[in-house]
Amino acid sequence: MMFISDVLVIGGGIAGIGAAARISPEASVTVLEGMNAFGYHATGRSAAIFIRNYGNKTLRALNIASEPLLLEPEGISDSSLLSPRGEILVATESELDDLKRYLEGSSGIEALSADQAVELVPILRREKIAAAAYEPQAQDIDVDRLLQGFARIIKHNKGQIVTNAAAQTIARKNGVWRVETPAGTFEAKILINAAGAWADEVAAMAEVRKVGLVPMRRSAALLPPPDDHDIMKWPLFASASEQWYAKPEGGKLMVSPADEDPVDPHDAFVDDMVLAEGLDRYEQSVTVPVTRVDKSWAGLRSFVKDRTPVAGFAADTEGFIWLAGQGGYGIQTAPALSALVADICLGRTPRLSQETLEALNPARLAI
Repeated sequence: MMFISDVLVIGGGIAGIGAAARISPEASVTVLEGMNAFGYHATGRSAAIFIRNYGNKTLRALNIASEPLLLEPEGISDSSLLSPRGEILVATESELDDLKRYLEGSSGIEALSADQAVELVPILRREKIAAAAYEPQAQDIDVDRLLQGFARIIKHNKGQIVTNAAAQTIARKNGVWRVETPAGTFEAKILINAAGAWADEVAAMAEVRKVGLVPMRRSAALLPPPDDHDIMKWPLFASASEQWYAKPEGGKLMVSPADEDPVDPHDAFVDDMVLAEGLDRYEQSVTVPVTRVDKSWAGLRSFVKDRTPVAGFAADTEGFIWLAGQGGYGIQTAPALSALVADICLGRTPRLSQETLEALNPARLAI
C-alpha cells in the first residue's frame, strides 16, 4: 500500500516525534519507527534531567532555548515538565582542571565546600572532595509526558506514527523520496533523518554522505537506597571528570559508570565488566558499599567528531534533513531542535542565533 505525505520522518524517538509535532500543524507528516513502539531506544533509557550548563557552547544555547517549553509546555501538557532536583559536581585533586573547564562560561552555579556537599548528599566521602560546585536549577524532566504530548499533537493534526516500519530501501526520484518498509511504501518531498544511532545507516541507504556518527554505550544500574537516608530530595551528584554519576530514581539510587564505549547500532545491553568497574569508581567516592544491583540497562548516545548535534539540510542531497548526533543531550535539547527542524522544513526563519545554526549545520562535517 502506498502512503503519501509532505514530510517523512525516520525515527520515532524524542527527536523525530518532536520534529513531526512541530511540523504537523502546517504540513502532512508521517513518522516511521522500526520498533513496535515509539520512544523505545535512547529516549526510553535517558537519565531525564535538564542541566542548563551541560555540554559545549552550542549545546548550552540549545538548553537555554529549550527551557521555556519545558517549563510551560502549552499544547503538550497542562503543567511544567520540570521538577526540582539540583546537581552537585565533586572533584578530587586530580579532577580540579575538569571542574574548572566545566565552570567556564557557566551560569547559576555555586561553589561548595566539602562540608556543604556532604550536607546535601550525606554519603559522599568528605576526604575525597577537593572542590565542589552546585547547580540548584538542574531539574528532572518528565520524558514520557513530553514524548506523549508531542505524539498527541501529531495525531490531532492528522499525522501518522507508523511502528514496525523499518526502512528497507530509500530512493529519490523526480523530487520525491520513497521509503519501502514492512508496513508499506511511503512517499514525501522531504525526508528527515532522526534515526538516532542508525542515522548514518539511513543516510547510506539514501545515498547521502554520512556525518561520521559514532554510537556509544552508556550503562546504568538501580541500587537499593542507603539505609537510614531519605534520598528523594538529594540532587544528582557526579564526579567532575564524568567517571560516574548518581541520582534518586523511583525511590532507589540510579548510578551510571558514565561509560562511552563505541559500538555498532543495536538494541543496547549492559557489559557486566564495564558496569562493575564503574560501580567501583562510584563506591570509592561514597561511604556506602554497593551490595546489590536491582536492575541494570544500557542505551546508545551517538556523537559526531565535534560532539555537537547535526541539524539541517544535507549539503549533497536535496530534500534530506539531518536531525542526529544529540549524544546525551537529546531530551533536554528536543524542544529547540524540533523547532529548528520545523522552521527549516517549512521555510521559516529559525529563531536560533546564526552562530548556533552554523555550529549545527551538516555542511561543517564535510570540511
